[in-house]
Amino acid sequence: MWEKLESLKKIEETGILLMIRLDSEDEAMKVAEAAIKGGILALEITMSVPNALGIVKKLSEKYKEKGLVIGVGTVLDPETARAAILAGANMLVSPNLNPEMIKMGKRYQTVIISGAFTPTEIVNTIEAGADIVKLFPTEFIGPAYVKTVKGPLVQAAIMPSGGVTLENAGEWLQAGSTCLGVGSGITKAAQKDGDYTKVTKAAELFLKVVKESRQNN
Repeated sequence: MWEKLESLKKIEETGILLMIRLDSEDEAMKVAEAAIKGGILALEITMSVPNALGIVKKLSEKYKEKGLVIGVGTVLDPETARAAILAGANMLVSPNLNPEMIKMGKRYQTVIISGAFTPTEIVNTIEAGADIVKLFPTEFIGPAYVKTVKGPLVQAAIMPSGGVTLENAGEWLQAGSTCLGVGSGITKAAQKDGDYTKVTKAAELFLKVVKESRQNN
C-alpha cells in the first residue's frame, strides 16, 4: 500500500503521465529512457506497442531503485492486467471502465487510471475504485469541461488525455486537473531525425510548464 501511495504522489507532483504509443519496440524504449532523463517519473507503455510487456519488464527492472511509475496502457480486461503486473507494472491504464480490471489492480495494490467522459461515467469509475479518472478523449473539448465537472465532483482526480500540448497544459491544470496525460508532444519529438535529446528537452519543457502553472495558480 505504501508503494502505491508513493506512486500516486509522484504522478501528482510531477503532473505528467507520459503515454508511449509507438510502432517500434526499439523506438519506444529509446523514447522512454530519453523522457526519464528529462525528469518524467510516470509513464505507460500501451499494449499496441510491439512487445509492450517486455519493455515494461526491462524498464521496471532497470529503474526499480529510482521508484519510477511504470505502467501498461489500454488494459481492457483482468487477464491483461494480471500479465502487466507479472511483467513488473505498478500502474494500469484503461480508456474505458472495466470493473474486473480495476478489481485485479486493487488486489495487487497497483495504481489504477480508468477512462471516462461524462459525469455519470466519472462517478461510476470512482465508485469502481479507480485512483485517477482518465478523461478521454479530450481533443474535442477544452479545459472548461474539467472546471465545470469539478464543480459538483470536486473529489474527482481527473487526468485529461489526448490533445494536451505545451500551449494548453497550463490551462488544463488551472481548470482543476490532477495531472496530464501527454503523448506525441514528447514521444514524437525525435521522429524526424532520431535525435532523442529532443525527447528529453520536450519532457523538461512540459514539466516546467506544470511547475510554473502551479506556482501561478
